[in-house]
Amino acid sequence: MNILSVESSCDETAVAIVRDGREILTDCIASQVELHRIYGGVVPEIASRMHIEAIYGLADQALERTGLSRQDLDAVAVTYAPGLIGAVLVGVNFAKAAALALNKPLIPVHHIRGHIAANYLACPDLEPPFLCLVVSGGHTMIVDVQDYTKMRILGTTLDDAAGESFDKVGRVLGMPYPGGAALDKAAQQGDESKYDLPRSRQGTNPYDMSFSGLKTATLNLIHHAQQVGESVDIPSLCASFTAAVSDTLVPRVVRALEETGYRKVAVAGGVAANSRIRRDILAAAERLGAKVYMPPLSLCGDNAAMIGSQAYYEYLAGNVADMSLNAYATKSILGETL
Repeated sequence: MNILSVESSCDETAVAIVRDGREILTDCIASQVELHRIYGGVVPEIASRMHIEAIYGLADQALERTGLSRQDLDAVAVTYAPGLIGAVLVGVNFAKAAALALNKPLIPVHHIRGHIAANYLACPDLEPPFLCLVVSGGHTMIVDVQDYTKMRILGTTLDDAAGESFDKVGRVLGMPYPGGAALDKAAQQGDESKYDLPRSRQGTNPYDMSFSGLKTATLNLIHHAQQVGESVDIPSLCASFTAAVSDTLVPRVVRALEETGYRKVAVAGGVAANSRIRRDILAAAERLGAKVYMPPLSLCGDNAAMIGSQAYYEYLAGNVADMSLNAYATKSILGETL
């Protein structure tokens, strides 16, 4: 089954063709990073306009790269939630038009389900059930993936996402957008014990987490140093901050593995590219005898191939939309609008 898939939830316009949920035939991406870097973050209106300019050409490019014709496509899939509403609407409207013109099924895909599905593309042997740690710019959660379309959220951030915290700290340190990648690179040269930063404590739900206190403490440390004329050891601060994030995430994943009895854990989302988090998850899983699944760096960020992968399983489950499909800025991975 050849699925034309579309992703436009933030600042990457992407169109892919995926076969049977596991094989990427092509994944075309138009990045807006250099444009938004001028502003230190994504400007929603600019992102929406750039999606409009790029999306039609990417669809033609995808067909040209694969040598497929429009008649060879079996369905059209699209990210319908969550994301910047104007950006998501561009993809949804394009996919609806394509599905209508081609007389093909329209498959709506939740963006975070897509991130989880990136692991299916990278790891052919991965099948549910398994745990998945989702760490992205807008979301941080531990998900019990019971089946391809049946999931349970064990815990989530109560405030800021890990990725948003990385980017904000990176921006205040003067690093180029997106700050998370530059911060990770700097951290590899620093001493993580130099700065004592707070960790999120366990509350009523031991899997829930918080990053606002860590982010605020780090920003206050930077601002105080600037006010009194002290220098900041940037690599060491980055290393200390990254260690605090990892120390918040990894123990909760370990506890979830122990309590569910699963011996498979996947990592998904843009922050899954962070070298420290990847290393700590691998070490913790090895101690438990669990197998870790991680997508390559190319599939950690936003892409349309992951949407095409999840779309295949949504289609098999009967999750097909009609022309009334709408876009949502916020929506639970379980389907409820927040």
